[in-house]
Amino acid sequence: MKPLVVLLMGSPADAEHANKIVDSLKQFTVDVAMHVGSAHRTPLHALEILQRYDTQDRAKVFITIAGRSNALSGFADPQVSAPVIACPPPGPEIDLWSSLRMPPGVAPAVVLEPVNAALYAAKILGLSDTGVAEQVRKFQTTQRDRVMQADQEMQK
Repeated sequence: MKPLVVLLMGSPADAEHANKIVDSLKQFTVDVAMHVGSAHRTPLHALEILQRYDTQDRAKVFITIAGRSNALSGFADPQVSAPVIACPPPGPEIDLWSSLRMPPGVAPAVVLEPVNAALYAAKILGLSDTGVAEQVRKFQTTQRDRVMQADQEMQK
């Protein structure tokens, strides 16, 4: 069974940001599940989603996507045993402190760029899946090669 990345959005308005993460995850051999569940408006529904995936016996990472006041990440993290990555969408109304300041025992990682949230999830999953780990190394090599190519082009 492939490792799993569960994307939990606070509202459908977060779908564009979530889709950027999904697009970045396509280069890794992982399953992706997307859901909408609000910590403010539908906490029981969000909790049910988290519990459903947390009990699955496979490697997994949760990525929470919630704009404005990001209660979703702090709500999700202590409910699951798998890592939680907060990736709030950009915008003038985002309260970044709501993603960063957590009480003791609540520890979602915060990654602001969708491609980096996908990469971090893949790195975590690569700890237990050698295929995903190799894909991460390939991604990193491609990134290094692009920089080297750009430098060579500058020298012409």
